[in-house]
Amino acid sequence: MPTLAETYTEARLAELNARLEGQSPQDILSWAFAAFGERVTLACSFGGVSGMALLDMSVKLNPAVRVFYLDTDVLFPETYELEKRTAERYGIQPIAFRPLITLHEQAQKHGDALWSSDPDACCAIRKVEPNKRALEGMDAWISGLRRDQSETRSTVRPLDWDKKFGLVKVSPLASWADKDVWRYIMANDVPYNPLHDRGYPSIGCTHCTRAVKEGEDPRAGRWAGTDKDECGLHTEP
Repeated sequence: MPTLAETYTEARLAELNARLEGQSPQDILSWAFAAFGERVTLACSFGGVSGMALLDMSVKLNPAVRVFYLDTDVLFPETYELEKRTAERYGIQPIAFRPLITLHEQAQKHGDALWSSDPDACCAIRKVEPNKRALEGMDAWISGLRRDQSETRSTVRPLDWDKKFGLVKVSPLASWADKDVWRYIMANDVPYNPLHDRGYPSIGCTHCTRAVKEGEDPRAGRWAGTDKDECGLHTEP
């Protein structure tokens, strides 16, 4: 039996993307649920509206969808509250994956405020490693990546091979713009993080996220003052 990587070659992905490009996010999700069954999982940070839109779509299509999030121990109170409200609203139980070490242990090993001295190392400990565990046993994961979010995401396709985690990455909103996501959120009364209404278009951890100023890039509030623009989940290994 061929391996997952042998099945989803670039040629096969190109063929599938040619079919899926231009289809609705719901159509792409339906394809993923049919193709991967219980071995596909949805990542939702409870920080971005893309993830919330996908969660709403996914639960409507597949009430048993497995939803997970990365609890870095330094999420905003509003993020934790949204996770609770979402669980109650949709009757689901998102699975939290936490770092293997506490913030205190991290400080003892790497010094205080690792997120300031070496944000890549901090993300590796508190996000990338837990995400790897979250994807164990899965054949695919659903992400909220969109081409309009940043230059580094401008080539996102509905389906890509995730070299870092060794499975298929499904991005149903790849071709959507921010306005499309918000239109869906409002039309379907989808709960979202209230920090969006306070100048936070992109929400991560408390120490590495600030509100953006008028005219700034939507992701300017993430790791401000550094050249970092990705946490490492969606970058090449």
